[in-house]
Amino acid sequence: MDSLIETFHIDIKLLIAQIINFAIVFCVLYFFALKPLMRVMGDRTKKIEKSIDDAKRIEEKLARSEEEYKKEIVRARKEAEIILEKAGQRAEERKQETIANAKEEIGQIINQEKAKIQQEKAKTLKEIKKEVADLVTASVEKVLGERMDNGKDGKIIGKIIKNTK
Repeated sequence: MDSLIETFHIDIKLLIAQIINFAIVFCVLYFFALKPLMRVMGDRTKKIEKSIDDAKRIEEKLARSEEEYKKEIVRARKEAEIILEKAGQRAEERKQETIANAKEEIGQIINQEKAKIQQEKAKTLKEIKKEVADLVTASVEKVLGERMDNGKDGKIIGKIIKNTK
């Protein structure tokens, strides 16, 4: 071993001092640098794992929320269809009601106008009968040359009117 030490010019005292220095530096670095660094890395690893777990839970919640959203949309569409159907039925009922009311009003107007026409017809016929009676009276007077009393006039006019019908 002595030959080895002399060949490589190794000084034992220096080697022991370097080993002690290395051990001291290693201990200092281990306790002041490596150990805190390992703790920070372990904390960071835990945070990352926690974030990944949280992300998975959030994705699961999001998936459930999307499913609920889709179900709610389907339910809302069904309700909307029902509401539209009911509105269509109500509109049709109102349409039929309006048509029935309009027909009823038209029937009333037609009946009123028929009544007015009947009244005007009766009035016109009455006027025509009166004029015919006056004409008949005037022509009878001219033919007979004298005026008759109301009783005779009424009988003659009545006979003429019956004959003209």
